[in-house]
Amino acid sequence: MDITITPRKLSGVLTSIPSKSQAHRLLICAAFSDRRTTIYCPETNLDIQATADCLNALGARICHKDGYYTVDPIGTVPEKALLPCNESGSTLRFMLPIIGALGVDSKFVLSGRLSKRPLSPLWEEMERMGCKLSWLTESILRCTGRLQPGRYIIDGGVSSQFITGLLFAMALMDEKSTLTVTGKTESAPYIKMTQDALATFGVSCENYCVGGSRPFLSPGSICVEGDWSNAAFFLAANTLGNRLIVNNLNMESSQGDKVVLHALAQLKDNCAISGANIPDLIPILSVVAAANCGASFTEIGRLRLKESDRVNSVISMLMALGIRAEATETTLTVYPGKIRGGVVDSENDHRIAMSAAIAATVAEGPVTILGAQCVAKSYPAFWDEYRRLGGSYEQYIRK
Repeated sequence: MDITITPRKLSGVLTSIPSKSQAHRLLICAAFSDRRTTIYCPETNLDIQATADCLNALGARICHKDGYYTVDPIGTVPEKALLPCNESGSTLRFMLPIIGALGVDSKFVLSGRLSKRPLSPLWEEMERMGCKLSWLTESILRCTGRLQPGRYIIDGGVSSQFITGLLFAMALMDEKSTLTVTGKTESAPYIKMTQDALATFGVSCENYCVGGSRPFLSPGSICVEGDWSNAAFFLAANTLGNRLIVNNLNMESSQGDKVVLHALAQLKDNCAISGANIPDLIPILSVVAAANCGASFTEIGRLRLKESDRVNSVISMLMALGIRAEATETTLTVYPGKIRGGVVDSENDHRIAMSAAIAATVAEGPVTILGAQCVAKSYPAFWDEYRRLGGSYEQYIRK
């Protein structure tokens, strides 16, 4: 689906959608708990559903109805399983160590760019501790063997999702294990989210020491908090002259993208912002930078490993809208200018599509977004909400 937006300001009140990051974690904990868990999650998306589908493949019974996930935990673990990860990096990186801990002969089915996104050093550590990983095809990854309790060691500089996956795996083992994280830890707040989720289900992993925790203790019912990552688009829109009130955001949240408030304040002047811990925010922050005084985004290596190469796709988006941007190996520089409108290829990246939509609210001419349906990965109702808030667009179905 392609859409063409006629520039128009947005105004109104909206409720932030449930946190994708928290929903993944709560579903996993609930699937290994001692009884049914009800999770209030009024909206879902393709990534959250991928995790639910994988857990169902292991014997859980998870359904989403009337704004709630009902999770009946896994009973007997199957000997073999087929796990549909779709394009969800979180699902793959969380479930892979879990499968290793359970010893299930599993095939992970991946879509989009997911097979191109890094699994090292998680791959090597899992093999060192008892599993065997192999590519059967370009999109099917097989995991056999079983992870053994012991001392796990992993470099924290690639993805916090590897650490989350190993913490889940360790919690499912019969004996205690420890995890040592070396180097710089990327996106540390998301590790805290994992620890918080496990603690909600009665599992302590202080100092990354955990084990012998199954079954987890269900809290009975729980609510997924609002998502700062997707709320960031509408919060950023306010800095461009839109008038929006965003409800359902927890100021005490462990979500790393809560720093969007600080980042937006910085962008009132030309500044340098590290992208190391906020790769999901850089597309929309680059739009705000372009409309203000410009900015430099440093430590951008992880942007190249997302749904698109976000360094290239951000530059392409900005240039299509009439904004100059360039990058070195480590820094993305956005220059100030007038957003003139144009044709933006989303490159199947939901955050590029939504950033271009917010840019359109201050564009001098129409903005066409190719592949606009990609927002379903994290925010299926985005276009409906955009229109409800005053946005104007026409959509076209490509044949």
